[in-house]
Amino acid sequence: MALCNIITIGGAVEDITFHTDEGILINNKQDVLRQKLLAFEYGAKIKINKTFSFCGGGALNTAVNFSCLGFQTTILTAIGNDCRGKKIIQNLNKQKINTKLIQKIKDKPTGFSLILVDQNNEHIIFLDRGANSQLSINNYQLSILKQASWVYLTSLSGDWQNILERLFSVKNAEDHAGKIAWNPGTVQLQAGLNGLKKYLKKTNVLILNKDEALELAVSLSRQNSRISSGDIQDIKNLLKILKESGPEIIVITNGKKGAYAYNGKKYYYQKSVKIKKQMNTIGVGDMFGSSFVAGLKLYNNDVQKSMRFAAKNAALTASRGR
Repeated sequence: MALCNIITIGGAVEDITFHTDEGILINNKQDVLRQKLLAFEYGAKIKINKTFSFCGGGALNTAVNFSCLGFQTTILTAIGNDCRGKKIIQNLNKQKINTKLIQKIKDKPTGFSLILVDQNNEHIIFLDRGANSQLSINNYQLSILKQASWVYLTSLSGDWQNILERLFSVKNAEDHAGKIAWNPGTVQLQAGLNGLKKYLKKTNVLILNKDEALELAVSLSRQNSRISSGDIQDIKNLLKILKESGPEIIVITNGKKGAYAYNGKKYYYQKSVKIKKQMNTIGVGDMFGSSFVAGLKLYNNDVQKSMRFAAKNAALTASRGR
């Protein structure tokens, strides 16, 4: 028997992954938002060691994890009427994920990404959102969203403000008991903390990696002279600043250094789970975030147990090659 009803919203793409050991990692600490750069010789022909193709994207990755954990899972995303789109549908059906809310866009191809993986199995993603940029929420889909126990919102593009307006409007209904977890994407982060504040006030769980958290905090510090660059580098200050924007729980992941959370009353820390060798970093953040939300349901809202559960699942993903 399935657990509660969860709907994931956001991107579904084909990931084309290629590995190379010719990249040079450059420390760039003078730029708080771009602290590490991966460089290649200009004009050179770069050797690729191996190439793979997978289905990915924030909504797809998290939907697969929720379904594997036993939750009744539906995905709301947009694909093109093409081979990539058919491949994604087949993958979702295989994972027992409900695809009734998927939108097929006639004049746009299914999104895809080119993922460059270096010798340390860290990665950079080049993304063409394709049909994902046409995602919308109609009245029928909104009625289904109102019935969900949890909505897990990932990166959006296109008319994302309208999607947020419609989605968060369900929180205004007195009879709505569902919760929203949000891992905002690049376009949303560029709107800054003030641009997202009215939505964050209705967010139950905000999930960010440290770079994303810094980007939001920097946007606020530019408008508030009382917040210094030193303030936002301290993880507890960073959690507090973001918590004040409204979410019930703020979670920040920081790779091998672990993860942090704050609910306004208590700070939480979870160290990363050691693995013999890191084979992959693609989708690890999606695995952590969705596992944390699953943990809240499985462990009766125990934040520490949920973080431990998320860390174990993220480590499992990182230890598997792609």
